[in-house]
Amino acid sequence: MHVGSRLTEDLPVPISRRSFLKAAGAASAGLTLGIMLPSPGSQPDRGEWPKTPGSFRPNIWLQVTTDGLVHVRVAEAEMEELDVPLSSMRVEHATTDPVYGPQHTAGSSSVRDAWRPLREAGAAARAMLVAAAAKDWAVDPATCRTVNATVIHDSSRRKRSYAQLTKLAATMQLPAVVNLKSPAEFRLLGRPARRLDSQEKVNGTARYGTDIVLPDMVYASIAHPPVFRSSTSDFDAGAAKSVKGVLQVFPIDSGVAVVADNSWAALQGARAVRFPANPMRNDVTSESIGAGLRQAVRNAGTVARSVGNVDLASAAAAHTLEVEYELPFQAHATMEPMGCTAVFRNRRCEIWAPTQAPTNAEKVAMRYVLGAAKRVWDEASGKFTGHDAGDVTVHTTLLGGGFGRRLKQDYVAEVVQIAKRVGRPVRFTWSREEDVQHDFYRPVSLHLLRGGLDKKGMPLFWHHRTAGPDLDKSTSEYLPYSIPNLRSEIREVPTPVPTGPWRSVADSYHAFVTECFLDENAAAGKIDPVDLRIRLLGEAPRLRRVVERVATISKWGRRPPSNRAQGLAVYSCRDTCVAHVADVEISNDGQIRVPRVTCVIDCGMVVNPDTVIAQMESAVAFALSATLKGQITISGGRVKQSNFHDFPIIRMDEMPHVDVHIVPSKEPPGGVGEPGVPPLAPAVANAIYRATGKRIRTLPIKNIRDLTR
Repeated sequence: MHVGSRLTEDLPVPISRRSFLKAAGAASAGLTLGIMLPSPGSQPDRGEWPKTPGSFRPNIWLQVTTDGLVHVRVAEAEMEELDVPLSSMRVEHATTDPVYGPQHTAGSSSVRDAWRPLREAGAAARAMLVAAAAKDWAVDPATCRTVNATVIHDSSRRKRSYAQLTKLAATMQLPAVVNLKSPAEFRLLGRPARRLDSQEKVNGTARYGTDIVLPDMVYASIAHPPVFRSSTSDFDAGAAKSVKGVLQVFPIDSGVAVVADNSWAALQGARAVRFPANPMRNDVTSESIGAGLRQAVRNAGTVARSVGNVDLASAAAAHTLEVEYELPFQAHATMEPMGCTAVFRNRRCEIWAPTQAPTNAEKVAMRYVLGAAKRVWDEASGKFTGHDAGDVTVHTTLLGGGFGRRLKQDYVAEVVQIAKRVGRPVRFTWSREEDVQHDFYRPVSLHLLRGGLDKKGMPLFWHHRTAGPDLDKSTSEYLPYSIPNLRSEIREVPTPVPTGPWRSVADSYHAFVTECFLDENAAAGKIDPVDLRIRLLGEAPRLRRVVERVATISKWGRRPPSNRAQGLAVYSCRDTCVAHVADVEISNDGQIRVPRVTCVIDCGMVVNPDTVIAQMESAVAFALSATLKGQITISGGRVKQSNFHDFPIIRMDEMPHVDVHIVPSKEPPGGVGEPGVPPLAPAVANAIYRATGKRIRTLPIKNIRDLTR
């Protein structure tokens, strides 16, 4: 578990000219600063900014305009130090202009990456505004203060708004050092604040990918070959062309595009496209994939982590355990299926996309624009060699759910090919069936765990071997418990099923396996699961603290009704620690209900507690769907599920009450978008064991009566 250094807000912070740029000639518009963020998920030291000459490409622009508003243009798909009320803030998505550098939203990194640079930018802008006022008044800047976008000189009772100072401030030098506020001085950070886009989302004016309308626009959808890795060269478009409103049907790289004068006709036409059977791939099934994993997991793999001597400890153990856990492929099931809008005119392409990776969207689009497939991407310059910066422009819209799916740009490649072919603006939408059957799924995985206890019932050794595709070695290394002998191994087993990032990625299945197996160790050693975790977390104080807090708040240990029980799990990722206690209720016919989840989170310094609570509630909903409902299965080389009737998610009446408690902390902010997901499934599974005596070793858990153990 990574733990960052403690904050030092009250100390002077040197400003690197590599990380800030005052826009030249900006005085007429106001005060403008460019800010460069570290690479996603990183926390570089001041000296680690890119050294390439001319490589300074700010990710964020902060502008104080002459109307008194503060505009922040950000590269992520989503102000304290400036002393500006939130009502005066305007946040805009950046374009893919190289000035903003590489852009993507992933790994719960937005706040972690922007926290320090944005505060330093606000402090720098405030210092320049104070310097401007002090110069105008001929006073010492140290005698001035700021509040609510106003500079005040108390002794002379003079004050000047930022709007009045922006032009003069734009002529001031960037300060060499800025003083960041101490937490005691915060007026915004750490306090609940409404989202700046709430009104637009409520009144329907917020623009998502499916809201884009352009003059002379046509509509398109797509039919992908249902069998993985099939060719698009052979298809029957007869029925599709007969659908009223369909204008064109033609193949592209990944499928068959259907263009129509309305969206319904495009979707119906795509549904009517027929592909021949592909016997070359029809032998791939969930059972055959599982058999390959079971064979692989019984053989030694690449060692991800090794402590002590597992083999010697195994021989000395007073009691041993050996179990397997299996987790299925999982789809993302975003609210808004894949799609975007594009227009290709005058040898240029403009795209409006709900994407988590605008820079990658531009790269993908360039392969289909002006022969860009022959061009080479240059990482140092952030562009294709020979690339006219205007060839492709990507506008990022709001996302109707991302969860890692929109880091992939397959739908962008498709819309560019279609727009180039038809020569008109195209709004492109996948059907829900295409979205479920042609996802980049969370990988399937099989886990073999062996453990042993000493004579006191404490874990003596822990051996975890994982088999599956696209395994993450760094996640396999993670185990926060102080067990004297442990070994973690991975066995990479490729499958033809496309996989990709999924909310919390490998942590989602790694947490389920490790937290359930720890509970199995606790039961075998006759130790309370909370007590065992507290004993083993001596070297992880933040995790230990959230376990202690969640046990107290949830009233762990109380005697529940006969059909109810509590289960606990804890996990750390993205510099954040989360513990869940799930209250589970089992009906007489074996149905599982989770009426309540108690959540304790330590995410370091909190920017907006309302956002933290919302993310934990969202994580519980997302994870509970995967725990009790959804799975992707393969038959005949294709996905069996196609819509919410056979890939369900939890409904409103199944949503538990989520009681979120935030641990006060002085650590740097951690991520909150993903860490609430991993501990939910094991907390539910552990509760089911305490209620029924039956262990859960595979997901989803649909009915207790289906279990045989």
